[in-house]
Amino acid sequence: QVQLVESGGGLVQPGGSLRLSCAGSGSIFNSHRMGWYRQAPGKERELVAQIISNSVTNYADSVKGRFTISRDNAKNTVYLQMNSLKPEDTAVYYCYYDAWGTRYWGQGTQVTVSS
Repeated sequence: QVQLVESGGGLVQPGGSLRLSCAGSGSIFNSHRMGWYRQAPGKERELVAQIISNSVTNYADSVKGRFTISRDNAKNTVYLQMNSLKPEDTAVYYCYYDAWGTRYWGQGTQVTVSS
């Protein structure tokens, strides 16, 4: 079985930075897609960024140029570096891993951007 554990969330002022981590255990394969969604109060969950292997990445338009997704295959860990944070980035961030038609989710980590 696959387990995902996120960390790195917290409270940050607008313009600040945070780095989220998602450590995977179990049957994690480097060629499979991993990424991050977020869900703000009263809104649907939305895709933030995803990475396939170490070379193919996609980002939501709202975070392009501010967020960077990366992956350490040796540690089965995916990261989300978030810079120039805005209040509208406030949400619970969830990492995910896709394998053979199954999507695994982490428990989520809260990111709050506020002065």
